[in-house]
This record gives sequence, structure tokens and C-alpha cells, in this order.
Amino acid sequence: MLTQPDSDLARRVGEGTKGRNVIGGAPVMAQSGATLDVASPSDGAVFATIARSEAADVDAAVAAARAAFETGPWAKMAAAGRGRLLSRLGERIADHAGELAALESRDTGKPLRQGVADVTATERYFEYYGGAADKVHGEQIPFLDGYTALTMREPHGVVAGIIPWNYPLQILARVAGAALAMGNTLVIKPAEDASLTALRVAELALEAGFPDGVFNVVTGLGAEAGAALSAHPDVDYVTFTGSPATGTAIQAAAAQNNRGVTMELGGKSPQIVFADADLEAAMPVLVNAIIQNGGQTCSAGSRILIERPVYEDVASELAARFAALTAEPHWADADLGPLINARQAERVAGFVADARAAGIAVLAEGSVAADAPAGGHYQAPVLFGTVDPQSDLAREEVFGPVLSLFAFDGEDDAVRLANATDFGLVAGVWTKDGGRQHRMAKRVRAGQVYVNGYGAGGGIELPFGGFKRSGHGREKGFEALKDMSATKTVIFNHG
Repeated sequence: MLTQPDSDLARRVGEGTKGRNVIGGAPVMAQSGATLDVASPSDGAVFATIARSEAADVDAAVAAARAAFETGPWAKMAAAGRGRLLSRLGERIADHAGELAALESRDTGKPLRQGVADVTATERYFEYYGGAADKVHGEQIPFLDGYTALTMREPHGVVAGIIPWNYPLQILARVAGAALAMGNTLVIKPAEDASLTALRVAELALEAGFPDGVFNVVTGLGAEAGAALSAHPDVDYVTFTGSPATGTAIQAAAAQNNRGVTMELGGKSPQIVFADADLEAAMPVLVNAIIQNGGQTCSAGSRILIERPVYEDVASELAARFAALTAEPHWADADLGPLINARQAERVAGFVADARAAGIAVLAEGSVAADAPAGGHYQAPVLFGTVDPQSDLAREEVFGPVLSLFAFDGEDDAVRLANATDFGLVAGVWTKDGGRQHRMAKRVRAGQVYVNGYGAGGGIELPFGGFKRSGHGREKGFEALKDMSATKTVIFNHG
């Protein structure tokens, strides 16, 4: 069990770091020498720098990954060998868990305990995919007399992973774990707002024994390094987690080279509370699902649909809990920390202001700690009641600690409301009725449906991805190994 780092470490970790790209097994500055400042969301203070990479740096990283895939020791390594390296990387992460948790917390603003949970999940990803690397088998297909037909799974080649700022460690691990288990090589481009832990994991991968060029990280702006990577003609597959607008641009860029993509593009996830639900068990889960990471979670439970007979009781209890919530700096380990940057804070505040102006009732608000640093990007949690299903608040992803309540009458009405957005990532269903559990799980349009729960400690083994505007392809579990490989069919004519 990882011991939580103290607040002093969380305040000072990474101070003065000059983050450099990891390309071909070596730390290197951007070829232009340009850098970007790294500021803590908790107080706005700059405490480190990263390389501001451009197309030339991306070219170098992709070339290193291509060479490692085609001619280096990685190209000849058995699947079991890849698995051992992944497991060893998980062990190295465990050895540096306190440092990584504190760094993740400072870089993103999330409370320390969430940094700890993210490191725990990161370690588990590499452990899981380390064990899975030699468990992917082909098949024999019954065919014509005199023929033997086989299938095998082969790596794409060079995989580009474009990683968001909300869970940089976890999403790096779920991309890298599956891609490397299948024998691909990697070029990771982390978000410019949260790159430090990705660079540290790349260093640990080299310490664990990964051959040069297998695990490359290039930092910089999305419009520069990210755009160059997604459009690079020598990249074989692209995976992205982020906004639908950016996902569309990345898919268009990859399409110019006819490359495959996995897209995880956010959600507007409902939790559906029936009158027979165990409300005592549901309440803390309903609240945590929207305040975790300040609501900056693709799978955040941002809509709660409540059956009308218990609407007032549920709304009243949620209001009491929301009123007690406090946003504080990451080192205080409070209910929630700041949002990632000023732009995101302004965006969330805009949704709240527009909802107020539209007359949507505010049932409760949390608070920002009085001593929270003025330079931080804080948003108090807000609970809105009886929200119009056609409003922007009901349909668009806010990506902040803003929760909307809706009343429904019966299963059909619940399904209609649950599916009434363009997203379809995750859903929760709260009911003791076994038949209803199965009916709702089948009818709700979402890539994951939880019954009497929500979230599962990272859910490493559970395939994850969405329908509709939430994207396509699947990450996590064995399903991710399919996305990170291609089927080859071999037919023998032996007479």
C-alpha cells in the first residue's frame, strides 16, 4: 500500500526541473532550444520548464521509434521478454511512487490522495499488460480440404499516443501498456499542461531496460508537436484522449495517411437512481463521481436522473453534501483541488453563469477555502436542480464540479433522458430490481454501465470506450490489445 506523501513534498516536488524530451534513449532539448513554463494550478507559480518541441523533434522521435521497431533488439524480443520489461517498469514505478504521486498532484492540481490512486493504477497497468504480453493467441480457421488457414496478431509498428492533462499517468500507462505488450514502439506526446510525470516514466522505462527508441516522449504545444505527430506519415496508429473537436482534427490528420485511430472523446454520463435504490450506499458515490479530479474526468457522473417519488429526498441530501464541499490547493488534500488552468476555469464558470442566467435553480454550492492562493484556478462545486434536458448544461460536457439533477417517471422516461445527449461513455444504474438492472444495462447507450456502483479503482481489466460522440475503439483490458494490433491471415495449400 502506497504511503501518501506529505504536504511539504507536494509543495516542492519538481522545483526547478528542466524537462527534456526522451528520444532514442537519451534526454534532449527541443532542437530550437525553446521551452514552455510549467505552472502549478494551485497557486499559478512557475516551478519547472519543458521542451517546446516542433516538427523536427517529432521527426527525430518517430525515426527512433521506427528504427527500434524494425532493426533493434525489440524487433526480435519474444513476447515473454516484453512482458518482463513491462512488469519491471511497474516495479520501478512502485519504487518511486511517493515522488510520482506528489509530482502528479502538483502538476495537475489534484488532491494528494488522487495522485496516490493514479500511481497505484499506473503500476497496475504495467503489471497487467506485463502478464498479458504472451497471452494473445491466433486461431486456426476451418477451411477447404488441402488447406490450413491461421490467424495471428501483429503490432502496427509505431504508435503515437496523445495524452490529456487530467490523468496523465493513468492514460499514459493504459496506452503504453497495451501498445508495448503487442510489440509496438511508442511516441508519446503529453499535454503541455501536465507533462512531468510522462517524462519521469520514460526515464524509468530506460532504467527498467527498455531498448533505446522503444519509449519516446516529446513535449510541446498541441498545435505544434501534437499536430505534427498525428499527421506524421511514418506513424502507423494514433490513440487520443481529449475533446471531440481536437479528436476530429487528429482523425482528419491521420486519415491523410490512412492510419487507424482509437478515440476517447469525453462524456455526459448519467447516473439513474430508482425509487428502490439503496440511497445510503449511492449518495457518496454520486457526489464523488462529479468532484473527483475537480470534475475534470471524461467519465464524470455529471447528470443524476432521479425517479420522481424520491426526487426531493435525493436532491435534499445531495444539496447538504454539496454545501459541505471545499476546494483547496493540492497539498491540502481536500474534497477537490483547482482546475488545470485559467482557460478551463473560465470555461466552467461560463457554464455556471449561463445556467444561472437561464433561471436554472442552484440547490447548493460548496466553497473555495479562504486561504486558497489567489493565483490558483478554483471553482466551487455547484448543484443545479430540475435542469431542462435541452439546455447546454444538460447536453454539453462542462468538465468541472457541476452536477445537474433531472426527475423521471419510470424506465422508459429514464432511458429517454439518459440517451438524450450526443455522448455515450459511462452510465450508472441504481436499483434493487434484478430484472430492471438487466433491462437498463441493455437499453442505455454507453460503453460502460455500472449497476449499484460507479467506477472501479481504475478498472484496468475492464474495456473502456464510448458510443456516439464519445469516440470509438476500446482501451483497457484485453480489448485494448486488439486495437493495438492487426490480424494477419496465413493460408497454406498443402494438397
